[in-house]
Amino acid sequence: MSLVEELKSAVTPRAALLVVGVFALQLLFIASYVGALHNPKPKDVPFGVAAPQQVSAQLIGQLERLPGEPLDPRTVTDEAEARKQIMNRDLDGALVVNPGGTTDTLLVASGGGTVLSSALETLFTRVEGANGRTIRTVDIAPASTQDFDGLSAFYLVVGWCVGGYICAAILAISAGSRPANRERAIIRLGVLALYSVLGGLGGAVIVGPILGALPGSVAALWGLGALVVFAVGAATLALQSVFGIVGIGLAILLIVVAGNPSAGGAFPLPMLPPFWNAIGPALPPGAGTWAARSIAYFRGNDLTGSLLVLSAWAVVGSAITLVMSSLKRTPESEPIAEEVAPATP
Repeated sequence: MSLVEELKSAVTPRAALLVVGVFALQLLFIASYVGALHNPKPKDVPFGVAAPQQVSAQLIGQLERLPGEPLDPRTVTDEAEARKQIMNRDLDGALVVNPGGTTDTLLVASGGGTVLSSALETLFTRVEGANGRTIRTVDIAPASTQDFDGLSAFYLVVGWCVGGYICAAILAISAGSRPANRERAIIRLGVLALYSVLGGLGGAVIVGPILGALPGSVAALWGLGALVVFAVGAATLALQSVFGIVGIGLAILLIVVAGNPSAGGAFPLPMLPPFWNAIGPALPPGAGTWAARSIAYFRGNDLTGSLLVLSAWAVVGSAITLVMSSLKRTPESEPIAEEVAPATP
């Protein structure tokens, strides 16, 4: 057999196409992670200013003119209102001006991302210094001492996402699995749902009672985890039902390549470039990370949007899986690979 024939035998056209796809996925992985995370800096951070009226307008104008537009400043009535909006996750920080002295108060919430809180403190140390004033920083939603850089919520959600798409991939393409008809699709979704409940509970218990990495309700984190796992798994089953094995790669593209760097984990959303900042909240890792931090540090505030995003992935993924299983039925008489007995001489 010639070298060309050996090559054709060893690497089929289908395998060659899959290798090309993997190569593209690899380059996209590098471009996405490095593109999102190589140069983090605050951009249009929602920020409140509580100051006397005659001072407020001038200060907001100064903050709006800062190089690079790091802040999106707006007036708040007083410190109590600033604290409320930060805890509701409408603001990422606020400056409370003391008209009777030279020391103002910077309110931050490191539970939403310690890197952003540190960036705000550095920025306002410079701004206040230029105005002949000083700041004292008050962290009203501090990250746990066991939650280094506020990353535990992100890693928790990444773990749930990994479990979701690997479980779905195994159910869809493991050796001996029949192509899904309606009944098999329902069974696989049921198995995925059971796995999601167990996976959500396991993650919540590990980061809570076992490691003490995240405060907040274990039951709430359990429910969130079950939804994240099922949403990712259902989306993976849907993509596989439409595109075959290529759908598994597309799931990795959505969840790992696009979703993880845009999730606001390593760097909160206001520190990401515009593209990743825009897509992050619409993908399961971003929605899950935001919700997990809300549960852990913000009294469960501002969960609705993230839960709706995750629910949409779960519902649409399940619906597509069921529809495609009805359209692509395989005759019951068709044997699977392991049922075909080798011919006897």
